[in-house]
Amino acid sequence: MPTIENRHTAQGTRYRVKVRLTGARPLSRTFPTRQQARHWAVTTEHAVLSHAGPMPEALRYTLADAIARYRKEMLPRLSPGTQHNRAIHLNWWHADLGYLRLVDVTPGRLVECREKLSQCRSAGTVNQYLLTLGHALAVAVREWEWLEASPMRRVQKLRLPPPRNRYLSDDERQRLLAACRTSSNRLLYPIVMLALATGARKMELLTLTWADVDLRRREVLFRHTKSRTPRVAPLADPALTLLQDHAKVRRLDTPFVFARRDGHKPVDLRYSWQRALHQAEITDFVFHDLRHTFASYSAMTGASSLDLQALLGHKTAAMTARYAHLSQAHLEAVVTKMSATFF
Repeated sequence: MPTIENRHTAQGTRYRVKVRLTGARPLSRTFPTRQQARHWAVTTEHAVLSHAGPMPEALRYTLADAIARYRKEMLPRLSPGTQHNRAIHLNWWHADLGYLRLVDVTPGRLVECREKLSQCRSAGTVNQYLLTLGHALAVAVREWEWLEASPMRRVQKLRLPPPRNRYLSDDERQRLLAACRTSSNRLLYPIVMLALATGARKMELLTLTWADVDLRRREVLFRHTKSRTPRVAPLADPALTLLQDHAKVRRLDTPFVFARRDGHKPVDLRYSWQRALHQAEITDFVFHDLRHTFASYSAMTGASSLDLQALLGHKTAAMTARYAHLSQAHLEAVVTKMSATFF
């Protein structure tokens, strides 16, 4: 018979379940609520009694077990930004379905979670939650042999809206830079300027170290990219001048170019960035849109799709295609020049 013990920990009361049956391996799990503990005890005992032969891994392990192992073995292989995002996704799955045995994580359960997530998150974000758990379940199938097949393979992703391509108008750009220049956070202005001048992502900028800044060659190396492929970005004024001035007063107690006061971590921009947007009266704009602004400006001044793909670090041309219409004037100039030369 199953037994449930109360365990008092620093995190509060936890409920430990023990299932002992003759001829079967003893099983135990700990849950945050008695209801989850009781559900696991009843379903596990039934599964052991009804199953002949060795107990399959999908009955032995819970989704919480799979998530814990995925955190330990797989997350460290990913970029810091991806680790951060996937940890948030895994926390949600652990809280919602962690008590279930893997055999009970069915497509129907996952669809219910998908619909629940869609009530408070965008379609793209919901798909990222599904992607994270899908990868953990795929590893459980392929490497750990805890499952025969992933239930996520039968769950359809949500349809995405047209890709966002918000960029700053000339007037918005001037207002935003003016607000950043007068911000109490003295690092906000150079960071925003570097984002506009290189198209770098926020995490790429914040993890930038002085070892990867070459002012003599006028370039920076972004190591911690989303694609996990380092990317070199050329520097031009005024971003180059700002970095040169910043280097003259650089701190020697931290490797980060943009460090917080204690030097142990990169600076936190959330408050100062939102305040600058409010002061500049700019709406419907996020930090990542600075990257779209860089790409849009580059396309409008003649950059080809291949140029943009290299500058942005995109793996495929399809990712850069959203900016193709902005380079139409440049393409017309190319055709006009060719026609004048040969005809």
